[in-house]
Amino acid sequence: MKQLVLLFLVISSIVYAQENRKSVFVKKMDQKIDIDGQLKESIWDTAEVSGDFWEFFPTDSLKSKDNTQIKALYDDQNLYLAFISKTQGNSYQVGTLKRDFSGRSNDNTSILLDTYSDGTNAYMFGVNTAGVMREGLISNGGADRGSYNLSWDTRWFGEAKTYDNYYIVEMAIPFKSIKYQEGAKTWRFQSYRFDKQSNSQSVWSRVPQNQMIINLGFLGELEFEEPLQKPKTPIELIPYINSIASRNFTDPKGLQTLTAGADAKIAIGTNLNLDVTINPDFSNVEVDDVVTNISRFEVSLPEKRQFFIDNSDLFGSFGSQRDANPFFSRRIGIAADKDGNTIENKIIGGVRLSGKLNENWRLGLLSIQTASDQANEIASNNNTMFVLQKKLFARSNLGIFFLNRSASGTYDFLNDEDRFNRVLGIDYKLLSSDNKWSGNFFFHNSFDPKKEKDNTSMQSRLTFNTRRWRITSDVVYIGQDFRSDLGYIRRTDIVKLGRFLQHSIYPKKGAYNQIDIRLMQFDFWKPSQHMKLTDRSVFLNIEATSKRQHNLTIRYANEYVFLTDEFDPTNTEGALAIPGNTDYNYNRFSVEFNSNQANNFSINTENSFGGFFNGTSLSSNVKFNFRLPPKVNLSMMINYNGIRLPHPYPSADLWLLSPKIDYSFNRKLNWSTLIQYANQSDNLGINSRVQWRFAPLSDLFLVYNDNYFVNVFTPKFRSINLKWSYRFPI
Repeated sequence: MKQLVLLFLVISSIVYAQENRKSVFVKKMDQKIDIDGQLKESIWDTAEVSGDFWEFFPTDSLKSKDNTQIKALYDDQNLYLAFISKTQGNSYQVGTLKRDFSGRSNDNTSILLDTYSDGTNAYMFGVNTAGVMREGLISNGGADRGSYNLSWDTRWFGEAKTYDNYYIVEMAIPFKSIKYQEGAKTWRFQSYRFDKQSNSQSVWSRVPQNQMIINLGFLGELEFEEPLQKPKTPIELIPYINSIASRNFTDPKGLQTLTAGADAKIAIGTNLNLDVTINPDFSNVEVDDVVTNISRFEVSLPEKRQFFIDNSDLFGSFGSQRDANPFFSRRIGIAADKDGNTIENKIIGGVRLSGKLNENWRLGLLSIQTASDQANEIASNNNTMFVLQKKLFARSNLGIFFLNRSASGTYDFLNDEDRFNRVLGIDYKLLSSDNKWSGNFFFHNSFDPKKEKDNTSMQSRLTFNTRRWRITSDVVYIGQDFRSDLGYIRRTDIVKLGRFLQHSIYPKKGAYNQIDIRLMQFDFWKPSQHMKLTDRSVFLNIEATSKRQHNLTIRYANEYVFLTDEFDPTNTEGALAIPGNTDYNYNRFSVEFNSNQANNFSINTENSFGGFFNGTSLSSNVKFNFRLPPKVNLSMMINYNGIRLPHPYPSADLWLLSPKIDYSFNRKLNWSTLIQYANQSDNLGINSRVQWRFAPLSDLFLVYNDNYFVNVFTPKFRSINLKWSYRFPI
């Protein structure tokens, strides 16, 4: 009997491995192809056809009823892909005409290209049924939502055309727009679809439902007829001109300036890219979302500046993203003034070399120079990072880095301990071929003029993940003297133990598709105080996802906190803070509901109530989304935190209101306006932004910003920017 079971397991693993090795043959040709979604060129009739998509949602065990056919061709300049996608009708969902759309709110077809077949990094390209394009980068194996970055931008071409009960997507991806190994004959490849008429998701190469649909452990292959040649090495110059009219209302004089600068992208072979920036300007970047923060810790916000996006995982994925990330690019370009306020710190220029040395080695080198600001007592700094990463086994890697932030020059206001800060570290990221095992192990050491001894940071995290079980153990140590000026460190002087257990149930009948039961516990001790327990959080979650893609989560949490320092969660000026050197224990309950994002009206809401230190709090976060497809997208976010503390400590009603409108005139011209009212930060902000993409990767922006105090309604700051940038290929 044991022998039969063993034989069955062996055969099953072989069959599954064969499924993962699906391939598309890519024929070489020399004919011209127009990207129009029609496939009218006769050469398409000679291309090999691949299909047999698997369902991913609502199940992963059946072939898709609405099949998709894939055809692929290439010449010396481009990879051409065509997708013929069957549908159950002609009610195609197009949520927006804005580039970089959300896949879940559109009928669309997307692809993943792992051009080095390392199972770690990939390019994503997608087109919806209106021909709107999106592109992104996948990092860290596509293991979680943090692996997905839609801020990346490159030159490529896509179009779609709808027919009765099917639509066609056609793509042309220039070889010079991506990186790959010269002479390669295969790339790892995946295609996936979101179909709103059948409310399903499907994939070409089968992916287990407990994984992300973008997981790179389950890709098939593109097989090129001949080895790929080195394309013409492009050099792209991207100058900009920005006309700014602004006024700070604390200064009676307005300011009118005309600034200019440039970026350059220089390809070094097919593997490396050199980015150069001089006097960069980020006034066109989408404004950050305001967050109400009632915790003791700093909030991290995502990087949106294009210069830092390409290969960002090579620099930013070291350490623990939640506890001790040594490099957080948002640190560059901001600084604390003499009063401790965070303000913009001008970037003079910088260079960034990143990419592959060969199939197994990646290299990263970044150096950014910031300007001095004598009036605000901010020194000029050089910010440099060197990274070398080696692929190990199927998808794991070992990386080392050196990080340096040092003052350029001498300043009377600069303390001796702030002259420089350096971090040296080594990380091992474990990722098995089927993503069943993953982990993160690192050791970092910081250096500064004070020469402290307790200056290390380390982690050991291991996750076991199957269709029904997910188990994680996480141990983190951060010394009280560990410091990374360019990093995101929530707190030092901790030993953390985290445990995570999840069991997934897949009902065969009823309205629900998946039910997850999670138990999590996090303990924090303080080594400098004889391993005193300072925090313990225990969470029990029950999460249910329906077949209509609605999601409901019910959560119970027990929190224990020993406050070492006094703390005012309301941030009320002059208020009496909650006492430190005291422990607090309280319970909280929350309910979260997210409706299907594909609907023209959707709602996301989370409500929690219960104890909060020595008092109580009620929190409610509601976001409404309403679409008049495909041009108009309206949203309204309402966040309320009602904190009630016993006298004489402060109570507060903290409101954050954020309406937003997106209007797409067409696929090239978009207007968005975001209003953010937050009484915690005493600010009403208005950001209105028009973007016209008049040529590939070339834009004209008109951006209006207005800010007001809200407690005493008076203006703070106002500006209007007209920015032009054009990408010149050389």
